[in-house]
Amino acid sequence: MYFIDVILPIPLKQLFTYNVNKDEALFLKPGMRVAVPFGKLKIYTGIVSKVHRNPPIGYETKSIDQILDETPVVTEIQLKHWQWMASYYMCTLGEVMRAALPNAFLLESETIITLLLKEQLEESEFSDDEFLVYEALQYQSSIHINDIRSILDRKNVVSVIQKLLERGIIGVQEEVYEKYSPKLKRYIKLSPKYTSEENLKQLLDSLTRAPKQRQVLMTLFMLSAQEKKPIDSVMLQKKSESTSAVIKSLIDKDILEEYFIQKDRVEYEGEESSEIKSLTEDQEKAFQKIKSSFETKDITLLYGVTSSGKTEVYVQLIEEILSAGKQVLYMLPEIALTTQLITRLQQYFGEKISVYHSKYSVNERVEVWNNVLENKPKAQLIIGARSSLFLPFFNLGLVIVDEEHEPSFKQYSPNPRYHGRDSAIVLAKLHTAKVLMGSATPSLESYYNAENGKYGLVTLKKRFRNVLMPEIELVDIKEQYRKKRMTGHFSERLLEEINECLENKEQVILFQNRRGFSPVVECTTCGVSPQCLNCDVSLTYHQYKNQLRCHYCGFSEPMLVSCKACGSDTLDNKGFGTEQIEAELKELYPKHSIARMDQDTTKRKHGHAKIIEALENHEIDILVGTQMLAKGLDFRNISLVGVMSADNLLNFPDFRAHERSFQLLQQVAGRAGRTKKRGKVLIQTFNPYHQILQQVSANNYKEMYHQQLEDRYQFKYPPHFRIVKITFKDRNFQKMQKASVWFGEALKIKLKNNVLGPEVPPVGRIRNLFITNISIKIPKKQSLAKTKGFIENIYRSFNSIKEFSSVRILIDVDNY
Repeated sequence: MYFIDVILPIPLKQLFTYNVNKDEALFLKPGMRVAVPFGKLKIYTGIVSKVHRNPPIGYETKSIDQILDETPVVTEIQLKHWQWMASYYMCTLGEVMRAALPNAFLLESETIITLLLKEQLEESEFSDDEFLVYEALQYQSSIHINDIRSILDRKNVVSVIQKLLERGIIGVQEEVYEKYSPKLKRYIKLSPKYTSEENLKQLLDSLTRAPKQRQVLMTLFMLSAQEKKPIDSVMLQKKSESTSAVIKSLIDKDILEEYFIQKDRVEYEGEESSEIKSLTEDQEKAFQKIKSSFETKDITLLYGVTSSGKTEVYVQLIEEILSAGKQVLYMLPEIALTTQLITRLQQYFGEKISVYHSKYSVNERVEVWNNVLENKPKAQLIIGARSSLFLPFFNLGLVIVDEEHEPSFKQYSPNPRYHGRDSAIVLAKLHTAKVLMGSATPSLESYYNAENGKYGLVTLKKRFRNVLMPEIELVDIKEQYRKKRMTGHFSERLLEEINECLENKEQVILFQNRRGFSPVVECTTCGVSPQCLNCDVSLTYHQYKNQLRCHYCGFSEPMLVSCKACGSDTLDNKGFGTEQIEAELKELYPKHSIARMDQDTTKRKHGHAKIIEALENHEIDILVGTQMLAKGLDFRNISLVGVMSADNLLNFPDFRAHERSFQLLQQVAGRAGRTKKRGKVLIQTFNPYHQILQQVSANNYKEMYHQQLEDRYQFKYPPHFRIVKITFKDRNFQKMQKASVWFGEALKIKLKNNVLGPEVPPVGRIRNLFITNISIKIPKKQSLAKTKGFIENIYRSFNSIKEFSSVRILIDVDNY
């Protein structure tokens, strides 16, 4: 008898053993997919982990349904990486597998099948079973996989579905993401037959009775003469003051021709890749230092101030690794904001680039996966968010983690709650590849590791072309409020600077880390503010929809006319968000164009790209936004950045609040004055003497680092201690409380004072689940593996207590 151990995409600790015959055992290799029965009815797609001859103890093995692959879809290095992830982040292999594989690989019995192909096909093109499924889909739009079993009267239907899937006739439905469609811009030109003067003269004479059409043509000639670049239809429509119908009728008459040029696209169809720029002296030094650092260390931290040209250094390194025939992974915190970077890298590397992230449709992700697995020429440089480290790299040579301090690299839910940067370091070690981490404000842990010789450290202290760092000025708004010199939420000083910028035709960015109009609506008579029904949090007022909304669960209700408690209509807004600033700016500067960039305005696909493009094309004078603005974007004409209120960042109840505030303010400040002229940054605050704000205004990372490090040492926080956070959730408050106290007491038996809690977080109920946390601090000298083993033993005992069966427990290792 031969057996295989299979990883199934379910949150159970062990692997499952199935029996196979001799031929199957010889054919199967680790990393192949097999369809296996599980439980009474279900069928899952599993990944083979091992082929062996040892029967399991305690249960009869079932045989597999069928083999789904000719060759492995998962590499052996990936399986090792998954195992590391499951053991380090205290989750199961099945959960890691579900996070790692594109969903199209995981056919299972909870799947719903839909018809994709609209054209009618002949019966002869199908096998009998395939035709039955196809015919059933003609009558209803989607079918559950169990219904297909009853239609075909057989249990094993995966092979039939697989064949129809491969032919593109059906689709497997789960959360549907829109497909990435390249952004096409429409341009207009004169039809070639009118280029000669005679024809043109006849044409203009014939249009004497159509003045609007004639006007469009005259405008087109004028614009063509002025600008040497193509004329886009929107601009032509605006300048000639006509409508799209007029332009359409000219196109229909064959007088004008329309053509489309793709903006940023993933399929690269541009010209031959251009020469890589030569580095400046400082960049060249940094590049050489990185290379010599890689000779002794596998990981190097590039600490370069904002706008010092770190990307150009990366490009040189990528070029070297690619020419050595190895793959490169370039990880970014948020892919939606990197259309800029992709376009930039495409100029150099053309079609060697593939992009991978969760906004892609299932099919596109499978394509990228297969290209990387087969080491195709177009998958040599992978750009992606944190999920890209799960790809089946064939020969990885370098991992770049850009903006490595970003919290977005951490996955908070669901399992595995991994950190992209740390997992990438382990992945690189398995491939014997190098890791380069870059940031203008490195995280404390990374800088600590670099200072202690664990990582190499290379610094870039000067901005590109020696542009000066922006001048940072703190504005004390406590004084201004006292003297009644504030206009809305703007100090005199900030308005002066905004006016000056707008006069000089320069652009302004204003930063406020709150979306919505105001975070609290309060009745001034009785002091009651509307609360969310499902969470312990007040509702935020959103003016553009005139509704109150909860930012935790999405609950919303129309804005109140009067107070629910006392009935009086004295409702007042407390605090301010991006919407309110946008509204105030529109009153102050009615003639200028003002835009807002936050989660509400960028919900749509390409929402970010549209705003960024409008800013680059000078269609926006003032941009108001949340922390999205701070994510490493490169704008050419921003000369002023205003921070509306720095205090709510600093007073956040988290041990990283000060470090994060410093990073965020530095990054926002780094958007100013990136080309020629020195930029200016104004930070409005009630407490200008706060140490962090003083350090930001002096660009003093070192001082912040040493001070924070000392605080962390005193209060036992990373990088001196590791933290494991355990969260308890239940609908019943008493039960949740009792469970967490039981767990906490059990932990304290061995871990003593290093267990904090149970403690209720600032928002103690979300989506009707009460929440409480326990934090475990693990000193450097204490064995991490043994501590986790101890936690797992308690977790097992906890699960055997019937009373606590409904309490959900989430374990988060390195929850920061």
